[in-house]
Amino acid sequence: MPPALRHPSLPDLDRDSARVFDDAARLVRVPAGTVLFRDGATCQNYVLVVEGAIRVHKISEGGREIVLYRVESGQTCVLTANCLITARDYDAEGIAETDVEMIVLPVHAFRKLLALSESFRDFVFSAYASRLSDLLLLIEEVAFGRIDVRLAGWLAARIGPGGTIRTTHQEIAVELGTAREVISRQLKEFERRGWVRLGRGLIEPCDPIALRQLSQGV
Repeated sequence: MPPALRHPSLPDLDRDSARVFDDAARLVRVPAGTVLFRDGATCQNYVLVVEGAIRVHKISEGGREIVLYRVESGQTCVLTANCLITARDYDAEGIAETDVEMIVLPVHAFRKLLALSESFRDFVFSAYASRLSDLLLLIEEVAFGRIDVRLAGWLAARIGPGGTIRTTHQEIAVELGTAREVISRQLKEFERRGWVRLGRGLIEPCDPIALRQLSQGV
């Protein structure tokens, strides 16, 4: 594998480590909607995204779903790293949210590089620590955050040039880790206040300032 195809965030490797990486890594392209791993599946490769986005989510026994994080361009999948390091199966699901171009590194090469290269170890564990902080913040928000504040922040962050957010109540519920009925009820309240206008598969923010103020606790 040519060095030019290495992951953009991967640090410089010494000659022996670079040879291990180049001999084992391969570039893979998958279309949007591809299930890359499922809950309970065996992990066989370390994943490094070059282009696109992978959504990693967890589904409860009751069918509730929550997005844990996304792996985007320049990032790695820390759940995959955890499974490879601990020799455990996946406990969440990963889906290509867009067309994805990624580098996959087989488990034998991943473990060899962990043992051989200090810079590779630093790369893996730095990404792991950063994502762990994000997950702790997500747990705090889900456990203790007010849903109206979180929803207002979610909407405010997605107001684009056109002003319309194309999404469903179920999709927002998944993003915020709650039930669709809770989101629908809160959106109806926002509509009653004149902050949003609801349509089929879309939300039109009418008062972005009010949404931002609520999200900031003003």
